[in-house]
Amino acid sequence: MSAIVQPVPVGIGRRVGRHALDWIPAVIIFALGIAAWQGLVVVFHVQDFLLPKPTSIATAFWHDKHVLWSEGVYTFKEALGGFALGSGLGIAVALVFAAWRPLGGVFMPYAVAANAIPIIAFAPIMNDWFGLLNPFSKMAIAALLCFFPVMINTLRGLTSVHPSSVELMRSYAAGRARLFRHVRIPNALPHLFTGLKVATVLSMIGAIVGEYFGGPTSALGVSILNASSYGRFTDAWAGIVMASAFGILFYALVAMAERLTTSWHPSARAFRSE
Repeated sequence: MSAIVQPVPVGIGRRVGRHALDWIPAVIIFALGIAAWQGLVVVFHVQDFLLPKPTSIATAFWHDKHVLWSEGVYTFKEALGGFALGSGLGIAVALVFAAWRPLGGVFMPYAVAANAIPIIAFAPIMNDWFGLLNPFSKMAIAALLCFFPVMINTLRGLTSVHPSSVELMRSYAAGRARLFRHVRIPNALPHLFTGLKVATVLSMIGAIVGEYFGGPTSALGVSILNASSYGRFTDAWAGIVMASAFGILFYALVAMAERLTTSWHPSARAFRSE
């Protein structure tokens, strides 16, 4: 018997190729921006303390890549802990507020007011509470930044269910738990991941800002602060590049999880059908 060869869907490769092509304009703009940065710094003789050349930053990055990687991993662990803590609390509070709407109406103004306080005001307080060298002090700052976008976006998704879906579940005598499990939570997933993607960037910002107010020398924020204080501006920019790389990687991982988790969503189906 001859083996049966399954036809390979032509559309999959075509869609993947088209998705890869979408990144070409961004890559071109990025390359042009770096080239313009290099050229303008050279032409106008800009000093390093104002803006170093990208080639100088790349050289410093390569020279200290092992140290920067170690410092970046340390800070990323703080950001990851704050992300998990703040996002977890944000999801839990959103579930409570969605289940008991009056409770959410009472506490939401206070949440908005707390979110308006600059995070730089919390950093010294957290260091006093948990200790200057305690990683949890930085995690707490990152958690504060992550909590509000995750909570607000999740609550919006839980409460923006179409009334017909709620009435359909109630016609089947579904209780509150089944309504949340089968309707509200699936509907909230795209909103949740929107908040999580914002929180990935904010967690890195929170960890580094907390380190600016004190921390071990193995922390990336402390390294950036010390380098800029002692006039090693290219080293400081190299640390900024490492922090940006970890932030981009973190964002990409959450975006990948979103694509895998919300493939049922109409926007994802529309993307596949193109």
